[in-house]
Amino acid sequence: MITIPLNKKTLLSIILLGSLLLASLGGFGLFVTTPSGHGKNTRIFDFAEGSSLKKLAGELKSGGVISNSRLFLLYARLRRADARIKAGSYLFSDGMAPAEILRRMVAGEVYAYRFTVPEGYSIYQIAELLEGRGIFNKQAFLGKCFDKALLKELGIGGKSMEGYLYPSTYMIPPNMDEAGFIRMMAAQFDKVYNLRFANRATSAATSTRTIITLASMIEKEAVVPAERPLIASVFKNRMTRGMPFQSDPTAVYGVRAFAGKVSKQDIMLNSPYNTYLIKGLPPGPIGNPGSEAIEAALAPAATRYLYFVAKKDGTHQFSATLQGHNQAVWKYQKQGTL
Repeated sequence: MITIPLNKKTLLSIILLGSLLLASLGGFGLFVTTPSGHGKNTRIFDFAEGSSLKKLAGELKSGGVISNSRLFLLYARLRRADARIKAGSYLFSDGMAPAEILRRMVAGEVYAYRFTVPEGYSIYQIAELLEGRGIFNKQAFLGKCFDKALLKELGIGGKSMEGYLYPSTYMIPPNMDEAGFIRMMAAQFDKVYNLRFANRATSAATSTRTIITLASMIEKEAVVPAERPLIASVFKNRMTRGMPFQSDPTAVYGVRAFAGKVSKQDIMLNSPYNTYLIKGLPPGPIGNPGSEAIEAALAPAATRYLYFVAKKDGTHQFSATLQGHNQAVWKYQKQGTL
């Protein structure tokens, strides 16, 4: 064994370094297990899906809940917890130790779940999202969407809540049930609709159900927001001429999510919503439209268009004649696929 002689100065340096290391570890351990205050400072922190833990640590520090954001970030990474934190809103105070704060976030002990309903999503798609996030059971949510007593309570005359669950971001408390969340979304729909559209619909002698059904079709068809008024004009012109709407998303409603394309088999589906087989509007909305789609339904663009076909970039080619439409179909869908 080789021994290295240590002089007094080197030995003192090693002892000092070891002492500093122990003090550092001791300070880290103290930070993890010790609250930064006495619980008088309580705040709600929102951690959205895909958010940065570094940003959250900074917010916890600036909010006075922890004393050191870098140590909190280090602790989370040492615990391999940074990828396991659940999205939601959390209620924390400076009376909680950083270890307890992190534990609650990993366990998902939220004050409220942050949940976004995308524009145009149907009740079936919303149910899938809710179950995927572990908030509600899909079938339990859909059951409440068709609950006759709840529909009557909310003043919705259709067979389901479809069309009246306003697309927005909601904070869902852990103790809220499916019916409570539906009430929350329906209340937001009423608020927006009554504020922006109700008087205009009354002046136009158009029922809310007709407007929302049209808006739901517009929302499903439009990939590019700027095209909503143009798509609305096609539906208006077809309605005026007594032509069938032939809207692709209606053919698969309640069967599967519309992904931009339908097959010949799809458009032959025997469904009361399939506007290839029925005259006029479907019996109700096929999704939950946002404000801009409702606006387009009430104020379509002034055009002579009767047809539109999807291009490969998500936009549409609009045509006023069947000949022009057939040429557009060949150019944008059939050419190059044979």
